[in-house]
Amino acid sequence: MKRRKFLSNSATLAVAATTPLLTSQAAQTRANELPVLTIAHLTDVHIRPEENIPARAIAWLRIVKEHNPDFYLNGGDCIHDASYDNVTRERMLEQWQSWDLFRSELKGAKVYSCIGNHDPWWDAPSKEDEMYGKPYVIKRLQMSAAYYSFDDKGWHFIILDGNHEGISLGEKQMEWLKNDLASLPAHTPTLIMSHFPITSITHDLVGGQHSDHKELKTLFYEHKDKVRVCLSGHQHLLHRTWYNDVHYFCNGALSGFWWGDGDEQSAGKQYYLETPPGFAILKLFSDGTLENEYFPLT
Repeated sequence: MKRRKFLSNSATLAVAATTPLLTSQAAQTRANELPVLTIAHLTDVHIRPEENIPARAIAWLRIVKEHNPDFYLNGGDCIHDASYDNVTRERMLEQWQSWDLFRSELKGAKVYSCIGNHDPWWDAPSKEDEMYGKPYVIKRLQMSAAYYSFDDKGWHFIILDGNHEGISLGEKQMEWLKNDLASLPAHTPTLIMSHFPITSITHDLVGGQHSDHKELKTLFYEHKDKVRVCLSGHQHLLHRTWYNDVHYFCNGALSGFWWGDGDEQSAGKQYYLETPPGFAILKLFSDGTLENEYFPLT
């Protein structure tokens, strides 16, 4: 299978064949230009103690580290699951202990996380329990808040929390996002990460897209000089959507088929549908263009 490399700007789209499973966007060939930032995007680790998964995950994380990213974007669903009924406190703790072991491999590195739908424990004895819901996830992932933003090397980064009714931001967070984008100087290149895809060509296959995608699309168009790319996970599928000059990348899942052998329609071991487990490396340039490359791990 050939890897397709997409080189594009708002006016043109050129396609070049390279090696398997590369999707990238850039205004021009970058032979002599260095990115201002190199970022690793990991999502849907779904770690648990069984089946030697922590060791397998760490072995793959060491491959990610070979790219020497400036920091890591963690797209959520860190643990296998805390969201279903009858998940016990002991099960919660053993999953988070497996995550801590995985995370210790990145000691000293900057990691910016968002909350996945499988991370919060809703079946705690009460809402007053310290492990109930999103506050405990924020604590375990060392996040500053459920949603937040930061700046680095001329780029602005926004981390969203789509875990509201109907997979949405909710009114409070939507207002915060509008104010955050409005406060930026014109032409500030901006990357947005949510666990759930905001706009997705695979929504009809597996579901799980933001229900407020139309409002977000309109907001992004109002700030079309700023919003450059939206990253997501959740669907465990690899896809790219380009709309109104915003690139939407759903970058598979480190766990692939939840660390299993693969579904019955799978194209290979640990694949989910036609997507292998993997991670993405993004290169961000000073002019607001970027490259997004997916690295399969099987």
